[in-house]
Amino acid sequence: MLHVPKVEHATRGTMMQVYEHNDPDSLRPRTHPWTDSESNPAHKYYDFRARPELIRTSIEDLQEWGAYPATETFYRLLEWLNGPESALESNDCAFSGATANTSSALSKRLQCSGRLMILYRNLTSNTSPEQIHWLTNGAAHAMSAVDPAFEWGAVGATITPVRFSTLPGPPERQRGQQLMLSFWAWGEDEREVMTNLDRILHNLTVALRQVSDEIHRSSSGTAPDN
Repeated sequence: MLHVPKVEHATRGTMMQVYEHNDPDSLRPRTHPWTDSESNPAHKYYDFRARPELIRTSIEDLQEWGAYPATETFYRLLEWLNGPESALESNDCAFSGATANTSSALSKRLQCSGRLMILYRNLTSNTSPEQIHWLTNGAAHAMSAVDPAFEWGAVGATITPVRFSTLPGPPERQRGQQLMLSFWAWGEDEREVMTNLDRILHNLTVALRQVSDEIHRSSSGTAPDN
């Protein structure tokens, strides 16, 4: 059972908001590995585990924001996530730079947002709802605890359906899920927005490292027993 608090949108509070995010696109089945993006045919799937050097050259959304430390933090998160130490990997990511704030509940003038799709490196684990719920709850709880004083950022957790086309067997054995982590940061100006984004990405890195360590410590190499 998913234990992430369920709210419609992030609101300012006394800690970094982590919540169950309702995304209408989350019901659309995805494929791993995918080929071309339906929203933009120029976007391609890259295997960052096999070719980590592409992390810094192929993510179009980050190119114009390279002057800010948050971009380097995002690159390093992806490099670790897809590197040899991690029990997880990424499937997709996106970033939208500083724009007008769309939340009436927050007083800051600007916001930015993005997403990161993560899954177990052991692909079979992603076909188990119990394993995916453990990953979601573990990531949410770790993120909530890592930086409790931070107010101007939020992370939303969404479980999305995926077909793992490289798994053997009939299509029903290839059906699984992955975790989409959507994130937001707010600020009065572009620099403040990107500074708060950097803090969120640092928090994500710490939390996902904790989750990965838990997986490595389990005897099965997947999620620990509940």
